[in-house]
Amino acid sequence: MRSTDRTPVREGSAVVWREALGVAIATSAYGISFGALAVAAGLDVWQTCVLSLVMFTGGSQFAFIGVFASGGVAALPAAIASAGLLGVRNVAYGMRMSPIIGAGFRRRAAAAQFTIDESTAVAISQDDPRLARLGFWVTGLGIYLGWNVTTLVGALLGDVLGDPRAWGLDAAAAAAFLALLWPRLKQRQAIVVGVAAAVVAAALTPVLMPGLPVLVAAVVAIVVGWFNWLGRDQAPVKEAVS
Repeated sequence: MRSTDRTPVREGSAVVWREALGVAIATSAYGISFGALAVAAGLDVWQTCVLSLVMFTGGSQFAFIGVFASGGVAALPAAIASAGLLGVRNVAYGMRMSPIIGAGFRRRAAAAQFTIDESTAVAISQDDPRLARLGFWVTGLGIYLGWNVTTLVGALLGDVLGDPRAWGLDAAAAAAFLALLWPRLKQRQAIVVGVAAAVVAAALTPVLMPGLPVLVAAVVAIVVGWFNWLGRDQAPVKEAVS
C-alpha cells in the first residue's frame, strides 16, 4: 500500500519538475532584455545586477527603469514608488502561499524572495500540497538563478552597444513593460483601467516631473480596481454564456 500511495506522488513530482523548469527557462529569457534596457536607461552593469538580485520581480524592475530612464536621478523616488506599487501584489501571493510553505521564520523569510507570479501560479495549480511546495521552490529558485544570469548577459551586451538612442533602446523599456502588461488585459475592467491610466499619464506628462504621472495613473487604477466599478456585471455574463 505504501509503494502504491507513493507512486502518484513520484509521477506527479516528475511532471511538476518539467513544468517548473519550463516556466523558469521561458521567464529567464526576459532577463536579457531587462539587463540591456537597464544599461540603456543609465545604470551600470553592477547596478543592474544588484537590482535583479535584490528586487527580483520583473514587472517592478521594468517599471523602475522605465521611470528612471525618463528622468534620471531626479525621478528616482518616483521610480521606486512605481516599482513598489507593482510589488504590492506579491503581498497577496504571500498570503496565498503561506499555508503551502509551512511554518518557520527562516523558511518563510527565504520563500518571500521567490514569491512571484510564476512560482505562485505553478504552486497553486497542484492538487497535492507536497507537489505545490515542490513547484513553488523549483520555479522560484530556477527563475532566480536564470534571471540573474541573463540579466548579467543583457547588461554586458547593452554596455557594448553604446548609445541606446542609436539602437532605439531609449524607448524599449516602455515597450517591454507594455509587452508584459498586454496578456493581462483579458477583462473589460482591466482594459478600461489600462486605457484610463494611460490617458491620465499622457495628459500629466508635460505638467509634472518625470515619474509622477505614472504614480497618479496608478492611483486611478487602484481606485477603480478597489471599488470594482466595472466588474459587477461579469458574473451574469458568464452565466448567460454557459
